[in-house]
Amino acid sequence: MNPRHFLRMAHWARHPPSAKRVKLVLAVVVVCLIIVGIERFIGWPEALTLDKQPRIRLKP
Repeated sequence: MNPRHFLRMAHWARHPPSAKRVKLVLAVVVVCLIIVGIERFIGWPEALTLDKQPRIRLKP
């Protein structure tokens, strides 16, 4: 590990993030998990799917 990581961990131990910031991060994680769940169980809309481009092969 880089020594900078240890300094950052020490700073966080001395000055932990506020409860407001922790709630914000947890809310973002929950929203991301909801989106993943929707994609997993319902599926991705066909309109938002990219058309596959045919691969062009150049013959020498």
